[in-house]
Amino acid sequence: MEIGEIVYIASRLVLGALAAFFAIILWSKTRDVAWMLIVAGTIAAYVETVYSILTLFGITGEELFTFGQVSLVSLILTNLPAVFFIAAFVVMVARKSRRR
Repeated sequence: MEIGEIVYIASRLVLGALAAFFAIILWSKTRDVAWMLIVAGTIAAYVETVYSILTLFGITGEELFTFGQVSLVSLILTNLPAVFFIAAFVVMVARKSRRR
């Protein structure tokens, strides 16, 4: 493994962990649905990062659940943060358009 790959992996883990940590702190301080969905999306993004790094090292078994040639777990984890963010944005748009 080259130094560039190590820096890439370490930066993804450290920055993702910081984002997840602060998201959890925010979660404990707010009960707003939109913000809770953003927090869930951030945590899901970190879970996807950890899973992809474990897969890179060959620790996870992706061949158990496949959809064609794609791992079902990878497919779900990759798209789950976007689903949470979309839901949060829909909540915010609905809230803003209701006030008019």
